[in-house]
Amino acid sequence: MVCLVIPALNEEAAIASVIQSVPRDIVDQIFVVDNGSTDATAAEARRAGATVVCVPVRGYGRACRAGVIAALKAGATIVAFIDGDGSDCPEFMPQIVGPILQGEYDFVIGSRVRGQREPGSMNTQQLLAGFLAGWLIRLLYGVHYTDMSPFRAIRAELLPELDLREETYGWNLEMQMLVADRKLRILEISVDHRVRRGGESKVSGTFRGTVVAGYRILLTFARVALAGACRRRTRTST
Repeated sequence: MVCLVIPALNEEAAIASVIQSVPRDIVDQIFVVDNGSTDATAAEARRAGATVVCVPVRGYGRACRAGVIAALKAGATIVAFIDGDGSDCPEFMPQIVGPILQGEYDFVIGSRVRGQREPGSMNTQQLLAGFLAGWLIRLLYGVHYTDMSPFRAIRAELLPELDLREETYGWNLEMQMLVADRKLRILEISVDHRVRRGGESKVSGTFRGTVVAGYRILLTFARVALAGACRRRTRTST
């Protein structure tokens, strides 16, 4: 069973079209996590056929975690993630989910950097952040990522084992680092990317959002890298 988690905050303009464009021959159930929206995001998501999970305390990681819990309770074998602003392209869902369904990979992530991007869909800060994170992860784990894209899928049974703790903007990076640290089977594919279909980006839309997101991502990297080094040191000493 494939479940799709869509964290959403004030995405009433785009959320219905995002849900309707998800290929339902691939995805069995869609969970939209309304992360404290002040608009009609939840109502639009229900109208479009999604199951809505309400998480009033804001935080991207909190929303994703709540979606994961709901998906696992529903019996998911694969959990996929996509943003609710219309910038990701759900038509790539077969390429994201297929390699896991076929038993070839444990984690698949879509790279916006490698795909076709609409002008203005990603700013310089996002591109640089993805490059820097990919370079550091390659140094630590030997795994090459080009992006921290939210468009991804993972075998559901692995999620409790990963014990993702980040509650805000570092969730995506934490997942990528943890699957690399555990030497899981990882595949990065090219996906296209569009300009968001409505609302304002919570990360790149404001200077404050960019600074806060960058800070949380750096903290996440340091925490996960240090924890991994401690685990390896413990294994070596025993």
